[in-house]
Amino acid sequence: MGENTSELACVYSALILHDDDVAITADKLQTLMKAANVSVEPYWPGLFAKALGSTDIGSLISNVGAGGGAAAAAPAAGGAADAPAEEKKEEVKEESEESDDDMGFGLFD
Repeated sequence: MGENTSELACVYSALILHDDDVAITADKLQTLMKAANVSVEPYWPGLFAKALGSTDIGSLISNVGAGGGAAAAAPAAGGAADAPAEEKKEEVKEESEESDDDMGFGLFD
């Protein structure tokens, strides 16, 4: 099983446990994955249980999209004063794309 699939299996299992108000432990993650007939490397459940043990998953889930909203609203509030900065960003982006193409790493080669 691929690494991404193992990670997804652990994430989904952790979400199921959280939704049922069950503590997220390596044993419980492994039990869920075994019941779903998904096998992962033995270190994945422990890794996820340790990483999520001190995390408030409820607030993590509810704040998934909150980071980009405030930043995206700021330029709109700035008005025309921010226009030169935006043009400068576009120029930098174009230069980096050209340098990638010159080295043979272009997206559409």
